[in-house]
Amino acid sequence: MEHATSSNYSWIDFVFSVIGVCTFLVDWGSDVWVAAEFYYGGEFFWFAVLVGLMVLSSVVVQMFSWFWLKYDRELPGFSAQTGGGTVLFGDQVKVSLLLHVLQLGFLCRHISAIRQGFKVWWRRQEGSKYAVYLTHDLSMLRLIETFCESAPQLTLMIYVMLRTNKARTVQFVSIVASTTSIAWMVVDYHRSLRSFLSDKAKQGWGSSLIYFLWNLLLIAPRVATLALFASVLRGYIAGHFLLLWSIFVLWVWRQRTDFMDSVSGEWLYRATVGLIWYFSWFNVAEGRTRGRSIIYHSFITTDGGILLATWWFYRDPVQTEPYDLALLITLPFTYLVGLLFKTLYYYCFHPTLWRPLVREPGLPNDLPDAEVSFRDFSIQDGTPSSQLLNKRMARHATHFYSVQGVISNNDSAARAELSHL
Repeated sequence: MEHATSSNYSWIDFVFSVIGVCTFLVDWGSDVWVAAEFYYGGEFFWFAVLVGLMVLSSVVVQMFSWFWLKYDRELPGFSAQTGGGTVLFGDQVKVSLLLHVLQLGFLCRHISAIRQGFKVWWRRQEGSKYAVYLTHDLSMLRLIETFCESAPQLTLMIYVMLRTNKARTVQFVSIVASTTSIAWMVVDYHRSLRSFLSDKAKQGWGSSLIYFLWNLLLIAPRVATLALFASVLRGYIAGHFLLLWSIFVLWVWRQRTDFMDSVSGEWLYRATVGLIWYFSWFNVAEGRTRGRSIIYHSFITTDGGILLATWWFYRDPVQTEPYDLALLITLPFTYLVGLLFKTLYYYCFHPTLWRPLVREPGLPNDLPDAEVSFRDFSIQDGTPSSQLLNKRMARHATHFYSVQGVISNNDSAARAELSHL
């Protein structure tokens, strides 16, 4: 039974890379435009908050990008794979570091992916494996950016609308577009994970739709609930975030994650996962995935209920009269429907990793979202038989796609097979 993943770089991969660059530039431009609107409108507090989110997100993404480039440089064959302009300034350490300090490393990765993808797809040159490798890293970086910047900014947009009690059509459109974009980025990440499965397990339209819907229906009410709470107790939302974030980071640490190749990098990853969990579930460790997921959603449901009840108690009945009852009913119902769609997905559409039927006692049943991670592939030397493996991504995939009760000593061989590019 074969489980090697496809390493062929297609026109779809190239289109996704181009769209990624366009999205990055449009998102950056829109952020600057909104920040300018706040500044020239005299709303300096919101200007500072927005700029702070932009800077935080950019710094986190650049740090991940630099850590990964640093790790990859230590792999055999890196210079051969990245020479000749394959990776923009990839063989110039000081220049690459300067670009990351100037917050341009992420953009350079996008440009490198497009250049290499164009050579492979249009000119039919060698390098398909490394083009796929670059695409996988970008997918993970976009996911990190989404939850470090887009999700907090969406919460801020809804909050400002509630506080000012003004809702223009453009604001509604922007909120809907942002929420949809966040859910789509999660699907894009999921699509990258799927590339580590056999062709028969590739994500179809039905599976993609269900996956998109349950993420949309879980993330949207979570963001709205946070904004509602902030609209009545603005001074407490920061404390709420820090409390939950600290709990989540502690939980990640307790799961003994090993996504990064250094201690400092691993703590950056754990801190980032804590931020992601503030908005959405993300499996990061081997073991009983279902149990952890139930604990997480039970906790978030309880937290959301408390936040919603707090908003209801402290709200201005006159100002919120047009929509308060509708939100009180719609938000919990939407979250419940999202959980039902998630259950439907895992029962009907979720692929499982192949595992030998013999299982040794005491070994974990499930593997994490992060285990088939983009960072787990290795670059080997340029011999004809060598394989280009993104171990980070492969590890996240094995965490995400797992089957209970079928892990054995051959697990490492199965993972190696799974992560072939």
